[in-house]
Amino acid sequence: VQLQASGGGLVQPGASLRLSCVYSEISMDYNAIGWFRQAPGLEREFVAVISWTGGAKEYADSVKGRFTISRDNANNTMYLQMNSLRPEDTAVYYCAARAGSPGALKGGQVDHWGQGTLVTVSS
Repeated sequence: VQLQASGGGLVQPGASLRLSCVYSEISMDYNAIGWFRQAPGLEREFVAVISWTGGAKEYADSVKGRFTISRDNANNTMYLQMNSLRPEDTAVYYCAARAGSPGALKGGQVDHWGQGTLVTVSS
């Protein structure tokens, strides 16, 4: 299993950004894929998760209403649309996969990590 994240960058507060995660060798067995982030000096935290069919999605309270997770299995790509970005969203964002329930990935049970992509929100 390989996960490749991209799309990070430097944006101003209030701006939008879309992250992508291209995955390979992920089948229906890996029901849950999602995003985590790690800000400088802080622990890695859950951001969002989506099931294989896209029917189940969960978000961290801090991003609800601003971020949207989606996936396109035909193109092996997961997305994180981030709107109304805030300075506190600054972090390295990682994609992750779990052979199990989305709830388990949300709880930090991750089977595979991708490399991170840096998002910086600053004026």
